[in-house]
Amino acid sequence: MGVFGGSQLSWNTLAIFNRSLSTMLHSGVNILKAFQVAGAQSLDPKLQRASKAIVDDLKKGSQVAEAMRDQAESFPDLMIDLVDVAEQTGSLPEVLVALANHYDNLVRLRRSFLGAIAWPIFQLLAAILIVAGLILILGWIAGNKADQPDMLGMGLRGPTGAMIWLGCCFGTAIALFVGYKMLTRGLSGQTFVHSLLLRVPVVGGCLRSFAVARFSWAFALTQQSGMSIEPSLEASLKATGNGAFAASIPQTVAMVREGEDLTTTLNATGLYPREYLELVRVGETTGTVPEALERISPQLEDQARRSLSAMTAVLAWLIWALVAAMIIFIIFRVFMNYVALLNDLSRGI
Repeated sequence: MGVFGGSQLSWNTLAIFNRSLSTMLHSGVNILKAFQVAGAQSLDPKLQRASKAIVDDLKKGSQVAEAMRDQAESFPDLMIDLVDVAEQTGSLPEVLVALANHYDNLVRLRRSFLGAIAWPIFQLLAAILIVAGLILILGWIAGNKADQPDMLGMGLRGPTGAMIWLGCCFGTAIALFVGYKMLTRGLSGQTFVHSLLLRVPVVGGCLRSFAVARFSWAFALTQQSGMSIEPSLEASLKATGNGAFAASIPQTVAMVREGEDLTTTLNATGLYPREYLELVRVGETTGTVPEALERISPQLEDQARRSLSAMTAVLAWLIWALVAAMIIFIIFRVFMNYVALLNDLSRGI
């Protein structure tokens, strides 16, 4: 999954599902019945189908994680890996609660981002539609005659011009969105795009904060649930949702396998802030890395929220600046054309 979503079940659906399972398991409901009830209660047809398939596999004697892997198109790898370890250690209800809290937090962050960017986006859409309206109205006034002055200076007049303007604006936005989705479908594309974005001021800081916060949460949880270090690192790096971090899995696992300490290993990737590496070093010295990361997870999440606020503020100002530039351009073009028209009239007199 990426920063704000994925191709699997939605974060909100996963949060509700994990919390429902955890509540029932804590209450003594057996795992088979828990999946039956939680799946039937869901409003998501995809989850209903996946839960039914899992129940069928459980009835045949499969383990929960094994049954979930057969539905890997619905569930994130991290959830399946944690369920696998939790089954072996008897901590499944606790792990499910942690997963529910994690997905709830992702939902809140996405809502904060969308709420902050909604008004500037509305202003941009309004400006685009206003320009289309001006092209349409000025074209009608001029009667679409070729010898009439082009008030907006874009060579667009009337209904055809308005449609061309809207097609260019919305077509460009759609093309950029589709291009991004296609480019980031594979790990190589994600690595290229995310590595590039990490170098962009403000945006890179936000993406890095999110990735480090998710890594810390996942590593602490996987270690405390009993997962060995190598699969724990792999699952935690995948959990970042960042292609640049996920691409460092082979290097990270190889260095740990060769006996390098975690601080040196993470530092070699060049992805982690210096202060974070210092915290990891202190945790290694005392043998409490998972506990240390769990303690600082709230601060890391707060830092990610602040980074998100900073990024949305910058995006909002950029959109406002674009809208202002469009308005100024239109006013300037109309004013200059009317001045030229008045000059022509005065010379004719």
